[in-house]
Amino acid sequence: MLKNNITFLGGGQMAEALIGGLLASKVSEPECLCATDPVAARRDHLKSRFGIHVSEDNAKAVREADLVVLAVKPQVLPALLSDAGPALGGKLVVSIAAGVTTAWISERVTAPRGIVRAMPNTPALVREGVTALAYQADLQPDDLSAVRSLFEAVGSVVSVEERLMDAVTGLSGSGPAYVFVAIEALADGGVKMGLPRATAQLLAAQTVLGAARMVLERGEHPAKLKDQVASPGGTTIAGLHQLERGGLRSCLMAAVEAATKRSQELGR
Repeated sequence: MLKNNITFLGGGQMAEALIGGLLASKVSEPECLCATDPVAARRDHLKSRFGIHVSEDNAKAVREADLVVLAVKPQVLPALLSDAGPALGGKLVVSIAAGVTTAWISERVTAPRGIVRAMPNTPALVREGVTALAYQADLQPDDLSAVRSLFEAVGSVVSVEERLMDAVTGLSGSGPAYVFVAIEALADGGVKMGLPRATAQLLAAQTVLGAARMVLERGEHPAKLKDQVASPGGTTIAGLHQLERGGLRSCLMAAVEAATKRSQELGR
């Protein structure tokens, strides 16, 4: 169990997912957690659902914390750090703001204990997220362990060089939206072919879930798994041919590239 007092500056969906994961997995306890938000209704929701501390005073909430999560959009971060930055001295700071570098944060925070840049994704809401971490070389092992425990409560964790974090944002940060579109399109195809909407959506979603689990658990290249489904002259190869004609691979690669570039723009 984490002994740290953790404050989330920003009480949105990702903060809620992380708080829920920490409590469900017994990694932390309600009395060790605090969240701030300018909207009273949001604070009331988090307090009633989880029994945690809430506040509208960022600087005050930070003073009680060991670990602070900057859980706001990148556009909001300058104002947030202008308000709370001086209180972050000696704290372990974790930012989930897309595109914002640890160097940029360090210029606006007074002597933090360490800074970690993280990119989780929305499947954290169902404890199936994946988070990439980038951090400075002098980060203490105990601090890194605490941050990993925070995000492992809602899924898997990988470490990458910070120069790759925008690519992570373009792939796994934005990626759930691409998959939702694919599930919707597969379901629409089923409906076009006569399936009831609810049945088509269940078949599509479970197919994506099962295929992803096969990739993770078997450790085989997706192309090999694809070839195992596509028998000569069969239905699958006919469908794959149509995907190639439509440029599915190119579209997905371009989506990752576009989102990566946008992440870079947000960080400037």
